[in-house]
Amino acid sequence: MTKPKQGRGTRKARKTTMADYAMSFERLGQWISKRARSPTLRHPRATSLSMLDGAVAAVVAGPVSMASEEWVCPLLGVDPDAFNHDTEEFSAIAATLMRHNAISETLSTRPESFEPLFVRSPDGEVDPQPWCMGFYAVMKLRLLVWSRLLPPNGTEHLMLRPILVHCIDSGTTTPPRLGGRDERDSRVDLTTRGTLVPCIKTDIKTGMMPPPISGSR
Repeated sequence: MTKPKQGRGTRKARKTTMADYAMSFERLGQWISKRARSPTLRHPRATSLSMLDGAVAAVVAGPVSMASEEWVCPLLGVDPDAFNHDTEEFSAIAATLMRHNAISETLSTRPESFEPLFVRSPDGEVDPQPWCMGFYAVMKLRLLVWSRLLPPNGTEHLMLRPILVHCIDSGTTTPPRLGGRDERDSRVDLTTRGTLVPCIKTDIKTGMMPPPISGSR
């Protein structure tokens, strides 16, 4: 990726790393929510931080490496050219790539400590569906490759099933077809600490984790 062009105006401190460009994760959530409601801008496929977190986890743990533009652009609803300019869109991109690197580091070195960003209600109830839908959104970007992991007797199928049973396909109210036994039999409690790790650990990628996305611009 080329260094984004900075607009004219007051001289600012030189930005040299991805962290210098990135907005905060909390602000990223607000940015996504606002963009999802825009009547004119392209809408992001990830409509919340929980969905984005699940999507990034799928990118990290998935069976195929993807260029940043391939997954970031649809998730955030931005064009590839946004990678080349120092704008608010690029600040959102940088924050997303920082999240990618953080999840990649955790799953590579301390997978047992990984905790998905599930939605929590004010009374403490946990909803894993937005996170799982984000994971599924990335699967659909390379569905042919991911489909090779779905034969009902395969180990990877058993890992993915607890995630996919929380998903629904667009225009339906039912989970994607997984094959094998009734999907309802596998609606395990993903909210229990440690339950999710076997679903997305490096076995899905046959031991190959992607390298961190460079923080140097």
